[in-house]
Amino acid sequence: MTVQGIAHIEYHCADAEQAADDLATGFGFARERAQPADRDGRRSVHLAQGRIRLRLVSALRADHPVAEFVRRHGDGVAVLALGCTDPDAALDRAVRHGATVLGPGLVAGFGDVALRFVTAGEPAGGEPALGDGLLEALDHTAICVPAGELAPAVRFCEAALGFHRIFGEYIEVGAQGMDSSVVQSASGEVTFTLLEPDTGRRPGQIDTFLDAHRGTGVQHLAFRTPGIADAVRTLRSRGVEFLTTPGTYYDGLLERLGSTAIPVQTLRELDVLVDQDHGGQLFQIFTRSVHARRTFFLELIERQGAGTFGTSNIKALYEAVERQNAAATV
Repeated sequence: MTVQGIAHIEYHCADAEQAADDLATGFGFARERAQPADRDGRRSVHLAQGRIRLRLVSALRADHPVAEFVRRHGDGVAVLALGCTDPDAALDRAVRHGATVLGPGLVAGFGDVALRFVTAGEPAGGEPALGDGLLEALDHTAICVPAGELAPAVRFCEAALGFHRIFGEYIEVGAQGMDSSVVQSASGEVTFTLLEPDTGRRPGQIDTFLDAHRGTGVQHLAFRTPGIADAVRTLRSRGVEFLTTPGTYYDGLLERLGSTAIPVQTLRELDVLVDQDHGGQLFQIFTRSVHARRTFFLELIERQGAGTFGTSNIKALYEAVERQNAAATV
């Protein structure tokens, strides 16, 4: 298949300059360029770190489509640009399998999140800038869909994009439940984690996201780091807040996983989660959402051999976000 990677993420927001400053100060992104207002009434700032490219876009007119996206969903991911060896062929395949064309090279993807097909390796603009090197690539994108739409979303990714399903898990947390499927491009460089609530159980965080976001959307972006312990310490020193993990999570780690590549004491100190698959271990931590609707956050992930996901961390994330939401309502 022609999809090789994520060329860039387009993030629509009320204030692109402020959002860029926050990502530069907290996460070490470097500015590739800030564009002057274009004829279409948009202002955009391009950020880079490692192989991650972000385009932050805000509207200068209240009637602009970017402004409408922000009114409906709040600041959030609006476009996933897929780098392809043959963008025209990728677009043709997507359309043949039911994708709705929104513009040149652009189709509807997941709710109001569009997919843009671009040439693989095409820079986001200007000379490459690597930032401070704490983050190296986009590991995966987590997308929440309403009940009943998980299976169709997986089929769309398989038929229209040429992806394949690599992982699935039903998660039960108390009286709540959710289902998940992970799909990936043949190149292994594009991974979507799709999440659906179980409406036959008590409403939980996926229901909360869908209500506050007003429909399908990107819940979080996961940035891969070569050293999660150093990254967490550095980002915390810059004011980035992460979700906490109960101490009991770490009490049974050695029994559950055996030895861990990062000492359990360090994981406990930093609130980092660990899991494993057949290939090795992965380490994850999630930022505390600063979104006005608490519908978007970021993740850091370090992979030491693991190519997919283990069986415990999605549940651990679910529980951590539940604790955050509960604390916010007190």
